[in-house]
Amino acid sequence: MLLHIANVLTQDELAQCRELLASAQWADGRVTAGHRSAKVKENLQLPQDGGEARYAGAVVLQALERNALFASAALPRYVYPPLFNKYECGMSFGAHVDNAIRPVPGGSRRIRTDLSATLFLSAPDDYDGGELVIEDTYGTHGVKLPAGDMILYPATSLHRVVPVTRGARIASFFWVQSIVKDDGERRLLFDLDRAVVKLAESEAAHAALAQLTAIYHNLVRKWGET
Repeated sequence: MLLHIANVLTQDELAQCRELLASAQWADGRVTAGHRSAKVKENLQLPQDGGEARYAGAVVLQALERNALFASAALPRYVYPPLFNKYECGMSFGAHVDNAIRPVPGGSRRIRTDLSATLFLSAPDDYDGGELVIEDTYGTHGVKLPAGDMILYPATSLHRVVPVTRGARIASFFWVQSIVKDDGERRLLFDLDRAVVKLAESEAAHAALAQLTAIYHNLVRKWGET
């Protein structure tokens, strides 16, 4: 499931992040790439242990915590500390699949990457090229979203970033380990949850609402991990 989540960041949060990253010192982005991915990756990245990455990452995590659509779609168990990358003119990232398991900095925890996310920080008019291209069973999808919007997609997907031909593309990216491992099961739960929400908005007293809500939670109980 590919999901466009609009306005993840408020305008104030977006301005904070953009101001902070404008003066940051960027490093070679291959530092977080796997062996094969490093051969096709050319971009810049904020050092994970730097103050800018930690502060901006906290802003992103705070925004995710209040986003009901993200919670419904991802059913997050763990969110990897957000990273930040920059593609300048001529930079790109060839076709790859994200590593299945990633160690979390500063401890012994490792997370399974069920979902990948890219949160766009540059406005589309700030750069040419730089589309995130994701392949799934329904075809190939080019993604270039407004600043503050996010794309959420299965980490199993083959994806790439096409070369930037003007300006610079700045984004945050991270991974999610879901309490529901299977993408198909997660999609069914998301569809059911959205249907329940819509029904509650229009027919709050509908007799089926409690039953549908119970089915949703019983499926989470059946498929979920703690």
